[in-house]
Amino acid sequence: MTAGTLVAWRKEPGDAVRRGDIIAEVESDKADVEVEIFMNGVLEKILVEPGEKVPVGTPLATIRLDPGEVEPAPAPAASAAMPAAVPPPMPRAHAGAPAEGRAPISPAARQLAAELHVDLATVTGTGPDGRIQRRDVLAAAEAQRAVAAPTPEAAPRDKQTRMRQAIAAAMMRSAREIPHFHLASTIDMGAATAWLAEENARRKIADRLLSGVLLIKATALALREVPELNASWIDERVMLHESVHTGIAISLPGGGLVAPALHDADRQSLGDLMTNLRDLVMRARAGSLRSSEMSDPTMTITSLGEEGAEAVYGLIYPPQVALAGFGRLHARPMSIGGQVVSRPVVVATLAADHRVADGHRGSRFLAAVEHLLQTPEKL
Repeated sequence: MTAGTLVAWRKEPGDAVRRGDIIAEVESDKADVEVEIFMNGVLEKILVEPGEKVPVGTPLATIRLDPGEVEPAPAPAASAAMPAAVPPPMPRAHAGAPAEGRAPISPAARQLAAELHVDLATVTGTGPDGRIQRRDVLAAAEAQRAVAAPTPEAAPRDKQTRMRQAIAAAMMRSAREIPHFHLASTIDMGAATAWLAEENARRKIADRLLSGVLLIKATALALREVPELNASWIDERVMLHESVHTGIAISLPGGGLVAPALHDADRQSLGDLMTNLRDLVMRARAGSLRSSEMSDPTMTITSLGEEGAEAVYGLIYPPQVALAGFGRLHARPMSIGGQVVSRPVVVATLAADHRVADGHRGSRFLAAVEHLLQTPEKL
């Protein structure tokens, strides 16, 4: 991503903001991203208006930090468009009293109405005492557009085309810049599937686990044992990550895919991981991902599911240095105790960056995943 379009603000100037609050929505070529705030303070001034397309790293707003807050470092160039917190140039302004007989209007709403050619007499305020706010003006403008010009049928296709172009650019960069090596290992899933059946029998239907959650947890824990693969290659050097945020490749209904992060996958219980995975998939397919979910993955996992091929050999998502792939669960003859028996297996693959790791370290990673899946009750 090199640029994003500011879609809407969820906070108004003067609103208090807290860590984790969603303050704006940004459209990229692959998804609509909810922009989070990472400090406590007050939204002082909006610098980018809805509909504007700006480069990554452009300040979107100024934030007056609460006493004791430390201004965060600038976001890396690879992250999604984020608001840059800068000291306010002056104390926050207060709107004057409205004229008698007229609904109170925030200055930002009045300016936005002029820019969008919205008649304020037709706008109903939803703020305190009927105050007209920016969101009310945006709603009125959207209603006008809906009446005047329905969305063209070509719009979804245009967005899908942009997504494919974004994916192509990332994968071309990956193939061009990263010296890949690939490894594969066939993992006996007999113990895992038997334990999963017993565990799900004790759970309510809504709380049952999928085998994919075991693969995610095993991968996350294996990254603790081979931390070189939980890293990024930035400015010609490797940067190791302390936290394990597994990116999950999710196919989208209209085509294409995204790979948002499951944060701290190594620290979550299987039940929490299943709940959060369902939520992540649902929001990804609804186009409602958070900026941190798009920028935080430290390694990506791609799984082809029950209807996929037996193995997948993927390309690494820059600036990550590794990608784990899992084919579909299938039966394969194996020699156990001198006898040939049919066993459920999954082919695990690893794509890794030779600038950071080698075949020995990659083999250790796959061996760790296999070992962890033999004792699923400990995941």
